Amino acid sequence: MNTMIDTLWFLDRAAVGAMQDESGYALATPDAAPLALARGWLSLGLIALVGSGAYSILLVLSRAPWVNQWLPTADFFHVALVIHVDLSVLVWFIATAGLLWTLNGTARGMRLAWSALGLCCVGAVSMMLAPFIGGGEPVMANYIPVLTGAPFIGGLLVFAAGFALLVLRSLLFVPALALPIDSSSALRFGLNASSVSAAVALLAFCWSFLSVPAALDGKAYYEILFWGGGHALQFTWTLLMLAAWLWLAQACGARVPLSPRVTILMFALALVCVFATPYAYLAHDIASVEHRNLLTWVMRFGGGVAIAPVSLAVVVALCTMPRAPATARPLRAALISSVALFAAGGVIGMLISGNNVKIPAHYHGCIVGVTLALMGVVYHLLPLLGYRAPSGRLPTVQPYIYGAGQLMHILGLVWSGGYGVQRKVAGAEQVLRSTGEIAGMGLMGLGGLIAISGGLLFVVVVGASLKRPTRAPSALSTA
Repeated sequence: MNTMIDTLWFLDRAAVGAMQDESGYALATPDAAPLALARGWLSLGLIALVGSGAYSILLVLSRAPWVNQWLPTADFFHVALVIHVDLSVLVWFIATAGLLWTLNGTARGMRLAWSALGLCCVGAVSMMLAPFIGGGEPVMANYIPVLTGAPFIGGLLVFAAGFALLVLRSLLFVPALALPIDSSSALRFGLNASSVSAAVALLAFCWSFLSVPAALDGKAYYEILFWGGGHALQFTWTLLMLAAWLWLAQACGARVPLSPRVTILMFALALVCVFATPYAYLAHDIASVEHRNLLTWVMRFGGGVAIAPVSLAVVVALCTMPRAPATARPLRAALISSVALFAAGGVIGMLISGNNVKIPAHYHGCIVGVTLALMGVVYHLLPLLGYRAPSGRLPTVQPYIYGAGQLMHILGLVWSGGYGVQRKVAGAEQVLRSTGEIAGMGLMGLGGLIAISGGLLFVVVVGASLKRPTRAPSALSTA
């Protein structure tokens, strides 16, 4: 452990002194032109969270013992699960990526940028309303579950077109990295790397669409269609999370013991692993076990290589930082909760055996870790966007409520998974026989409801800030 910490720390004491003079892991205040666009992406993200929260209430109730018998569990559960996952992961993550990439970009290409936001909004609303306007059958494919009806599929395609335009602009209109390399440049490199990863994911989705065997249908078709691109997208979310961790640590007043060059190296290692995706398509048939296993192995290895050093440095920074001022406490709460949930998800991933509810416990921990990091960044960015900074105790308590609820949720799933309770089922299909199984799923349900309340509190906090705009956007403090 000492060797790893020594490796992460600056190579000489002069570098440590130089760190104190840098602007830190933060972005300079952008031109005024992209700010309205950034507000639009934030609004789309909030709408996605509200919709996801509404569906998740019904989703959790459909799996909770005794309560679920009052609901049309089987079909209702799967339809709610599809919309909940796509809104809380796909739409929320992409909307927040749009916010960050907009602030990282220039004021050029605004027509393209607004077209991307408009398409994403139309697509997201269509997917959200699909269950009520002819949703079709739910297909529980990994990464992007779908409803087979035209409203949902059409909305998903429109949303994908908007995402493609967003990624294209993020690649074309970004400022050059400043030289010599400083922490701000390293943060920009991480955001740029996440947009490159997203471009690779879009390429993989198109490649799969052109290569998937025509004889397949139903779940097998969508599973193969989304597998390669879904794995690449995990690198996009991971890169955004790592950038958010560094940004939040800096904003809390902590000093991250990573030089800008080492930080860029970690981002670059993750990005290099993303480019194993095209190789997997060239080397193996997309319907083969080898194709699936290669992508899974690369995701585990590449993600771990980049995450471990950065997360260790952030933990060291948190343990050695001075008492956070009141304005930074919500950011610190979000950062601590994010690191804890992501670590829990990673540990659970090593315990997976069989097709049981340990699998959703693993990815819920990791996904919520990303979500909490992005929530913290949103809190930090509100003044830059022209809104009041979150104030009072609620913004500080909210990440802990959300994180504690999700921790209870995934621990309940791990507990039940030890008894072999299957994933993606509800009600009588769960076949809860023993007291331990019922207790585990009960803990899952209680934790899920607490987490839902924490997620909705985030919307309440941000909504309150949106109702109190300042006269002009304010620059961000880096400490």
